[in-house]
Amino acid sequence: MPDWKRVARAYAGDSEIHGRGLFAREPIEADEYIGCYEGIPTQENGMHVLWVESDVEGEWQGFDGTNVLRFLNHSPDPNAELDGQDLYAMQNIAAGDEITIDYGEWFEEDA
Repeated sequence: MPDWKRVARAYAGDSEIHGRGLFAREPIEADEYIGCYEGIPTQENGMHVLWVESDVEGEWQGFDGTNVLRFLNHSPDPNAELDGQDLYAMQNIAAGDEITIDYGEWFEEDA
């Protein structure tokens, strides 16, 4: 993976949850910043599109992931959360642990 697609605190690897996943390169403490979900703005859905509520109420902006954070997998018991495009630890995460988020109520695992 080219250097510009890397995030210092995380790497992509094989996941027991689904395909590829995002893993902690080092121990990360609760509330610490992990990285930014970088992506190309889009209004079309896709496998690695993150939807973020825009400044205009009720409107959403998609970002088609271009860095390693695109490999975030869903967990009903996540250890991280997004604030816009910024990813933060919700609890202590050990080096080598998969970093997960809750995709939200609309997410259907069988879809």
